[in-house]
Amino acid sequence: MIDQEVVKKQFDIKGKVAIVTGATGNLGESVSWGFAYAGAKIMLTGRNEEKLKTIHEEMQSKGFECAYTVGNPVNEEDVEKVVAETIRKFGKIDILLTAAGMNNPKPILEQSTGEWQDIMDANVKGTWLYCKKVGEVMKNQGEGGKVILVSSTRGKSGMKGYTAYSPSKAAIDLMAKSLACEWGEYGINVNAIGPTVFRSDLTEWMFHDETARTKFLTRIPIGRLGEPEDYIGVCTFLASSASDFITGTTIYVDGGYLAG
Repeated sequence: MIDQEVVKKQFDIKGKVAIVTGATGNLGESVSWGFAYAGAKIMLTGRNEEKLKTIHEEMQSKGFECAYTVGNPVNEEDVEKVVAETIRKFGKIDILLTAAGMNNPKPILEQSTGEWQDIMDANVKGTWLYCKKVGEVMKNQGEGGKVILVSSTRGKSGMKGYTAYSPSKAAIDLMAKSLACEWGEYGINVNAIGPTVFRSDLTEWMFHDETARTKFLTRIPIGRLGEPEDYIGVCTFLASSASDFITGTTIYVDGGYLAG
């Protein structure tokens, strides 16, 4: 018979320490709030110091235990600084969510090598660096950990103008699989989430463009585009012991976009 207390604790992340990269973006900020409400201690990081400070102050006003460190995820020294500051502030790291990333859609014949590289760096290199630095901490702690990478449905399907973005997200899917194989013996779970179009600064126009919105909605059985809040539940699940036997997979939070 399953013990009731065991079931209750499966989804409990109270007291866990989480680093959230891209915490100033819509998805990163929403999940940071979700983690905080669930009782986790949050290290917010990103490049926008003003917004980081605002989120930090709002969280503190609600009594949440949090901190912020400004840093560029593609700069190894910045990543090391964020990791070191998290350890200094909270003493450990239990959860990593890599929500930092970018896109700049262009046909390949119009996109410069530099623009392509910027996307690959932001989406792949930044994720790799955080996994490397945080993974070392988790391994040495000897208590396992939860790593959640942000992929996309575009890692599974192509689109005009996405010859940088789609391959970058496919790389995230395979990074999750590869790290799951490397770190399983240490009790570190590595998974990814694959959003479809959700509301953000980059996609807000789509929510107001009837033609573009209708085009996407014809592919989404749920009948709406995503909201940042849609990703709180799955990330909390992947951060908790309820997902202890899940690793190396990408969970598509897409309203059924890839089902059709």
